[in-house]
Amino acid sequence: MNKIWAIVKKDIITELRTKELFTSMLLFALLIIVVFNFAFGFSVEILNLASPAMLWIAFTFAGILGLSRSFALEKEGNAIIGMLLTPTDRSLIYAGKMISNTIFVFIVGILTVLMFILFFNYEFLSTLIPLIPIVFLGSIGFVAVGTLFSAMAINTRLREVLLPILMFPIIIPVIVSAVKLSGQVLDGNSVFAASSSLKLLVSFDIIFVTACAVTFEYVIDES
Repeated sequence: MNKIWAIVKKDIITELRTKELFTSMLLFALLIIVVFNFAFGFSVEILNLASPAMLWIAFTFAGILGLSRSFALEKEGNAIIGMLLTPTDRSLIYAGKMISNTIFVFIVGILTVLMFILFFNYEFLSTLIPLIPIVFLGSIGFVAVGTLFSAMAINTRLREVLLPILMFPIIIPVIVSAVKLSGQVLDGNSVFAASSSLKLLVSFDIIFVTACAVTFEYVIDES
């Protein structure tokens, strides 16, 4: 845990100093929410149908923008070589990067939900509280896959383009499940009204966190 925490702490301190990752993700999510607000703000019927998808479109593209920079600093200063030379299991490096990325993506996701509630006039507490666990579970699955593919694309020239191409086919179950669960919440229903989507989301998180941690060793050595 000390090794994992060292990586998490390093990423958090770096982000607090530069504010590069967090700011770009948040501004991008805000831009998407504002555009959708102007596009659907005068049509209540379309808004009710499209609001869950709008929320997760903002979350997904902001998250992709952040994950594309996940290993960028390590690559630019060749710090990734020093990290790999430490007597640490590769899965611990993956765990540290995944946890720090999850923290950033989750915070941006919650702030995106707050902006969404503000712009589209949903009730604050009754909407925010049920969406928090959905955003958390969605962040874990999203980041688990994204951290692995970010390491895979680290040495490619067009990693910002390659990352979404690699990720989107894999994370479809996360996005679909999260949209269905969010739709239930925004309609005033319980999360458990879509229990099959909840089970799928939890199962995806467990399977892909485990699989990506095992695969990361081979990916990062090849990169």
